[in-house]
Amino acid sequence: MKLRNFIYALTGLSLASAVCACDSEKDLIIIDGDLPIKTSTLYMVGDATPNGWNIDSPSQLAATEEDPLVFQWEGDLNPGEMKLCLTTGSWDTGFIRPFADSNEIGMNEIKNAKFQMYAGDPDEKWRVTEAGVYLLSFDLRNWTMSSSYLHGQDIPEKEPLVAESLYIVGDAVPAGWNIEDPTPLEKKSDYVFEYSGRLDVGEMKAYIEKGDWGANAIRPVVDGCSIGRDGVESNTFVFTASPDNKWKVEEAAIYRLTFNLKDWTVSAEAIGDYKPTPKIYMIGEATEGGWSLDNATVIEAAADNDKIFIWTGELGCGTFKAAEVKDFNSPFYRPAIHNCEVSASGVADSRMVFTESPDDQWLVTLAGKYTLTFNTEDMTFDAEYIGDMLSE
Repeated sequence: MKLRNFIYALTGLSLASAVCACDSEKDLIIIDGDLPIKTSTLYMVGDATPNGWNIDSPSQLAATEEDPLVFQWEGDLNPGEMKLCLTTGSWDTGFIRPFADSNEIGMNEIKNAKFQMYAGDPDEKWRVTEAGVYLLSFDLRNWTMSSSYLHGQDIPEKEPLVAESLYIVGDAVPAGWNIEDPTPLEKKSDYVFEYSGRLDVGEMKAYIEKGDWGANAIRPVVDGCSIGRDGVESNTFVFTASPDNKWKVEEAAIYRLTFNLKDWTVSAEAIGDYKPTPKIYMIGEATEGGWSLDNATVIEAAADNDKIFIWTGELGCGTFKAAEVKDFNSPFYRPAIHNCEVSASGVADSRMVFTESPDDQWLVTLAGKYTLTFNTEDMTFDAEYIGDMLSE
């Protein structure tokens, strides 16, 4: 069996090899031979699994009595992705994966399909296509997996949710993805909460408490359930930690949202118009939010020109780029040259492009406080170094 990008100590075996990086990716390490994966634990992680992408507490499979190297899972799976690991707490370890990305697990039975195991990229995962109760079996002795769809998921009892507060988070709402200070709703009665205000095009979900992304959230039953001027596509919701389903606001407007925590329903009514302020989203290792689009640095257009975006703040050493929407597959604002340097001297080349590829980025070589200007009308970029970073 082939292992790629993977150095792992197997019980009774010792595998070691040197790894060298090339263009930020590791060379492949290939080991031939059907070697049992000896472990006493096996976990699955992903939005298809009950515990979602929580690597610290993934969903655990059980070893069978007949063979301790055959692990099984019988239970709920949601539409989404999944892969498997031997230990918790690290994304850098080896993962059990399909041979092709998005290999489907669904209502069709799978028997003894080969899998592979390696760490790093490409990040191949199984894709569950149908919500239901499944029996999964992973044979670590023969490197095969099987899947049987048993039946649909049981409909949970909808006990009324008791809450003192309700908050919405997402790039569609005023406070954005700020779980520490989210956008609050007004409590109208014991179980009814209402929000009247602007919603931008984007995603949203709701929490009954602040400060914990891992807590259960109020979400649509199906990811991407639309909210628009005609209302909400489906008025039912679920209260769960995963999968990470969110509503999608299709058109910016002033809306009235009403959540009924007794009946587990939501309604949406467009009650006015407004023109959203244009924004761009800056990401990269030089920024505070890193490469997370959810934590991107939001830069709003200038009050007198919606084609100019000015930001002042601290940048660390590293690269960055900016987008108009929170989608890695969309075009980005980039320098016209690769690794265009930003330093105390400003920017090495002021030309800017808006493209999907190549993945050119600005490179900050001196950490500090800067004023950045993205001029999307003239397609120019300017950086002014203001001074050292503020001391912690």
